[in-house]
Amino acid sequence: MGKHDHESLTEALRRAGQKLTPQREAVYSVLLDKRDHPTVDEVFHRTRERMPGVSLATVYNCLETFVGCGLVRQVNHEREPTRYCPNLAPHAHFRDQETGRVYDIDLPPRMLETLRRILPEEFQTEAVEISFHGKRRR
Repeated sequence: MGKHDHESLTEALRRAGQKLTPQREAVYSVLLDKRDHPTVDEVFHRTRERMPGVSLATVYNCLETFVGCGLVRQVNHEREPTRYCPNLAPHAHFRDQETGRVYDIDLPPRMLETLRRILPEEFQTEAVEISFHGKRRR
């Protein structure tokens, strides 16, 4: 994990009244190292490679803390397990129905502005979530 990521993690936790622990640092590193939208089980197995004594409950707690601090977004697709995304920039997700893999899709800023404008005036947007489903062309 780079210095900037470490500082972002520490600051976000501090703002939420939480402290940086070795377990939180390891789990966050796992999310940043391979940005493939892992499930909690995948995060757990990857974290255990770095920290053999970590428990599944600890990984769950770390992920919940990160979501609560705004460091990570949950990605949910119908009945699939929740996945975790550290990309906080506005973007969409594409879920490959053959492999289950989830990809980040950049959205043009103008598109987001247009989407926000189509809402009736009595609504205020806090987040826009767009998901595409399909398969990769061969």
